[in-house]
Amino acid sequence: MSLTARAPTPEQLILLREQVGQITVLTLNRPAQRNSLSEALIARLHAALTEIADDGTVRAVVVAANGPAFCAGHDLKELSARRADADRGRAYFAKLMNACSTMMQAIVHLPQPVVAAVQGIATAAGCQLVASCDLAVASEAAGFATPGVDIGLFCSTPMVALSRNVPRKQALEMLLTGEPISAARGREIGLVNRVVTAGTERAEAIALAEKVALKSAYTVKLGKAAFYRQAEMDLAAAYRYAAEVMTDNMMARDAEEGICAFIEKRVPTWKDE
Repeated sequence: MSLTARAPTPEQLILLREQVGQITVLTLNRPAQRNSLSEALIARLHAALTEIADDGTVRAVVVAANGPAFCAGHDLKELSARRADADRGRAYFAKLMNACSTMMQAIVHLPQPVVAAVQGIATAAGCQLVASCDLAVASEAAGFATPGVDIGLFCSTPMVALSRNVPRKQALEMLLTGEPISAARGREIGLVNRVVTAGTERAEAIALAEKVALKSAYTVKLGKAAFYRQAEMDLAAAYRYAAEVMTDNMMARDAEEGICAFIEKRVPTWKDE
């Protein structure tokens, strides 16, 4: 009996998933809508991240996008359509903003590092998406903005991720003026790690992810979680916590192997434990 492959649904097609060795590439695929974060796309991203978190074969993730724009933020047409609701959309707006915030936090809490590959403009929640990723590679053609203030909608949720990436005055300038910044300026203020020739950002992001994938997955997971947790602590608490993490890390098999390999001048063999 032959089996017919089930065609992807439109909802599945808005987010493409590809495996490149040990790297999972998630590609936003709403180019005609400038990859705006619709309710369905937010859900697809969150579901994919949940699956990846439990997949030991995935050592890093790259978030990319198709079309000229990386992500134009929320789908304003979708939001505006709910003004006809009895509560003028309040319940829906709260539901969507919380769903998006939960998805952004899933990136931060993901055991594997996440690298953004930004080929074009990333605005509002799109800028938030870049800021939520652990690392970011941007094309020279990319740009970043939080322009909600221009339409009477301050970018409050993008502000959370942005203000945790760049200094306060730079973040507030973006938030209060809505003016875009170039990829080069994004690198200067710490929003992105690297700026590369247009058209190479995806390959460069994968290459960066592959460098991390060579490390112990256990150590990367431990270190990523510790990085974000200590960043919210005062100095003394951060050092106490970091000392505990280092102590636990020293007891791990991969730390013992890595140190022995360094002393013996050989390549370590990771067991991810």
